[in-house]
Amino acid sequence: MRPYEDTTAPAGSAGSAGPATPTAPYDLLVRSQTLVTPDGAVPGALAIRDGIIQAILPPGTPAHLTRAKQVITTAPGEVLLPGLIDAHIHVNEPGRTHWEGYATATRAAAAGGFTTILDMPLNSLPPTTTLANLEVKRAASDTKRHTDVGFWGGAIPGNTKDLADLHRAGVFGFKCFLAGSGVDEFGHLAEPDLLEAAQELARLGAQLIVHAESQAVLERHAIPTQPRYQDFLASRPTEAEEAAVAQVIRVVRETGVKAHILHLSAASALPLIAAAKAEGLPLTAETCPHYLTFSAEQIPDGAPEYKCCPPIRDEANRRQLIQGLLDGIIDYVASDHSPCEPSLKEPGRTDMAKAWGGIASVQLMAPAVWTATREHGAGLSQLATWLAAAPARLLAIGGKGRLAPGNEADFTVFAPDETFTVVPGELHHRWPITPYAGRTLQGVVKATYLRGTPIDPDHPAGRLLTRTAPSTSNS
Repeated sequence: MRPYEDTTAPAGSAGSAGPATPTAPYDLLVRSQTLVTPDGAVPGALAIRDGIIQAILPPGTPAHLTRAKQVITTAPGEVLLPGLIDAHIHVNEPGRTHWEGYATATRAAAAGGFTTILDMPLNSLPPTTTLANLEVKRAASDTKRHTDVGFWGGAIPGNTKDLADLHRAGVFGFKCFLAGSGVDEFGHLAEPDLLEAAQELARLGAQLIVHAESQAVLERHAIPTQPRYQDFLASRPTEAEEAAVAQVIRVVRETGVKAHILHLSAASALPLIAAAKAEGLPLTAETCPHYLTFSAEQIPDGAPEYKCCPPIRDEANRRQLIQGLLDGIIDYVASDHSPCEPSLKEPGRTDMAKAWGGIASVQLMAPAVWTATREHGAGLSQLATWLAAAPARLLAIGGKGRLAPGNEADFTVFAPDETFTVVPGELHHRWPITPYAGRTLQGVVKATYLRGTPIDPDHPAGRLLTRTAPSTSNS
């Protein structure tokens, strides 16, 4: 996350980093052999003024059109990706800041190439289920944001009357659970509650995002004591996701609400999602890097760092999820970054049922997704779509997600052919607990720029975002 090294030509030459001239049309010019743009991966230069991309200049552009106050040239083998977007992060501040907070979560995000995150409405206290609670969350992030931050609202039993106010305040949509959330203050929606919320959100034109596991199915498969990972896996079968996804599709068909399936784990639900899309229903889906990386066969007993809900499933399932992503049935990837203090994981050493479920991985998401999908034929343009363009487009995150004129100059310097081994102590989130420890990943984030400025871990400069456009202030 350090400021990227300036490798400019000597002062006085065309495009040098020497003293600015009155005719320099740009603040910054970033040259690279590979810019991942909406038109594909191309050589050229990103021309930036006032934090906005003004142009993408092809090789051979006359020198008098490329003058800038500062010029950066990426090293061979490095590419420019758009600033990445993680649409699914649990920051937990205020209330459970000892699990994770804005300073640490956004520092980890920036180190991983992310310039924008969307914060989930739980597990903070209070949850983001009323306008007043949203204002508390926004205030808690002040002076701590290393990336831009937007917020999801929550749909829980009894708060339908609050959804319109939250929508007008600019939340990006509303999260609900169809099974227990794990925290008492964020209850799950039974079918009548789900239908009521969906009708209101359809009226507002708002997005419904769903933790899609069926409470009834989970109750039928409950295993009170889970000494083995396979016990935990059996307690949350694919049937729970299939039933919940089918329920969401019925509600979408009945109400017209735009719905999104969060953290899809069960590949067996892919045909349901594909059929709903083919029918023209407004349904989208995401998966997470851990479902693309790990398989149940690899997970030892007594390793609660792997616990998440829905769970990591078998190798065949992993490969089917990757294919679903390549086929466009799954729209994008999000981390579901959900840290906790170590004591909440420790009971899982002997009983997975008692451990907190959550994997913290925002800093590792880009290399994890690249490592998992590259061997299946994915390219850099697909990576940029899954981690930037698709969430920006589908969630109405204005001015983000693509290296294109008019967008904010958010970009990531990425070395796709370099590898590294994950060392937990080098991660920036609050508690360095990770199933990726010791794993070798491909793709190294070299630097992250927000509005044309390298993100500085000592000087947070992120803004609050709303559903339609970024804020113009840092508060």
